[in-house]
Amino acid sequence: MREEVALVQHDPRWPAVFRAERQHLHACLPRDLVRRIEHFGSTAVSGLAAKPIVDLLVEVTDLAVVRERVAPLLEAQGYESLWRPTHGDDGPPWHAWFIRRDPASGARTHHIHMVEAGFAEHWDRLLFRDWLVAHPDAAREYEALKRALAAAAPRDRVAYARGKGAFIERVTAEARRERDAAR
Repeated sequence: MREEVALVQHDPRWPAVFRAERQHLHACLPRDLVRRIEHFGSTAVSGLAAKPIVDLLVEVTDLAVVRERVAPLLEAQGYESLWRPTHGDDGPPWHAWFIRRDPASGARTHHIHMVEAGFAEHWDRLLFRDWLVAHPDAAREYEALKRALAAAAPRDRVAYARGKGAFIERVTAEARRERDAAR
């Protein structure tokens, strides 16, 4: 959590990096476990500065299977695995989080979040992503916030993440209202 919060300009290769990791996961994970794999976070928004870490959101049918079969498989491939609270800082329900690092530098390259379909907090991240894609002004505002937070707490990922929280909640609520009104 004390790793540097280093933002870089958008890299047009990030979508291809996502596709390659998605292909890898489809090839090595049990077929009956994975429902879908989505690219989210700032690397999924063209033109948006980001930490150079590709975030993947994986819908799985059973987290117990992830713990029993997937975690050992991915750990054997060099991924780190953690069980994290889904809501807030502590307590269930938990979700699986995998970190992939560059073997040479040790820098994070991928975050893989595995959740079941009912974990709305995670799936709302796609609403946020889609809102930023459709609303460039909001994306620029978000980037300015991220840059300010990274400058204020360059080695505190927790403070950086918390500082983005109110903006993400506000935008996601607006996206949810727009989605619900269209139904």
